Amino acid sequence: MIKQADPKANYLSHKNEIEQAIAIALEGGCYILGGEVRKFEEEFAGYIGVKYAIGVANGTEAVALAVMAGGIGPGDEVITVSHTAVATVAAIELAGGAPVLVDVDPETYTIDIREMEGALTQKTKAIIPVHLYGHPADMDKIIPFARERGLKVIEDSAQSHGALFSGKKTGSMGDMAAFSFYPTKNLGALGDGGIVVTDNGVLADKVRAAREYGWKERYVSASKGMNSRLDEIQAAILRVKLKYLDMENSRRIGIAAIYKEMLSGLDIVLPYEAPNVRHVYHQFVIRSKRREELRAFLSDNGIQTAIHYPVPVHLQPAYSGSARTGKSLKNTQKISGEILSLPIYPDMPEDNARRVAEKIREFYSRRS
Repeated sequence: MIKQADPKANYLSHKNEIEQAIAIALEGGCYILGGEVRKFEEEFAGYIGVKYAIGVANGTEAVALAVMAGGIGPGDEVITVSHTAVATVAAIELAGGAPVLVDVDPETYTIDIREMEGALTQKTKAIIPVHLYGHPADMDKIIPFARERGLKVIEDSAQSHGALFSGKKTGSMGDMAAFSFYPTKNLGALGDGGIVVTDNGVLADKVRAAREYGWKERYVSASKGMNSRLDEIQAAILRVKLKYLDMENSRRIGIAAIYKEMLSGLDIVLPYEAPNVRHVYHQFVIRSKRREELRAFLSDNGIQTAIHYPVPVHLQPAYSGSARTGKSLKNTQKISGEILSLPIYPDMPEDNARRVAEKIREFYSRRS
């Protein structure tokens, strides 16, 4: 079986270093928000190119805490996309905001700049662009749009660790950014974890307080907050894996190059990469009008695939009829029926990528 993702393989690649780091964290005797967390926060902030990083329990709460720190509350609207993990939208609601879901660009699968204007109201307070699949959203247009209207920009960077837009790392361009360290991410923990990054010291202080009940001093809540803390063991693991992130992103890019070369000319849509970005291929997503047939064929041949995401948020039972939507979600609805995520992870043998591509070519040659 060729797995679609394999976080265990990455653990095994760094097994000795990870286990030594865990042992040091355990010997340290402080297991929540201790020295390992502080060091990781400093190292990750340096990697992204920002002043502050605040470790939290997971990526969903990273978005929620950033929304809270942005002063967004009940009745305040936040524009984002419907084609994303539900976590993006759940986080807005967790913080008390009201999500407004707009369409995506059909090439990059990130927020369609033209749709944002029509979604604005007097209640709009922020925009959350999602850097989906490892491809950055068009920040050169999003940032000026937001600044002209006094809106906060919170980057959902859960799938874009190390991606570049015009030479800048995703997470370094908005007011704040949220990252997830779910095990399958480009930088993944061996459990859950997340982080909020920012260049703004006031916002950093608000997130830092909000992750721990709004404390400025222990047991005294100066503001409202929650319990969302990164633990020492996960921070220790992430410190090890951060050293290899760029190298492992390069491996993902290499696998993507194999797919692109071998799958060109078929009746499928390959991932687009804008000229001013570095796509880090958290997912390698193709589009096929015969997706279900293709997926079944690959499964029969021992190849695992996934769909990210089969049902747009605005059509899911929990949000259908409740989340406000933009004028048109035609791209979102079209691509949700065609997208297919092929196997890709940094420890995947290149021969496996070639086998996947060969089987896709075989599928189309037999059914042309």
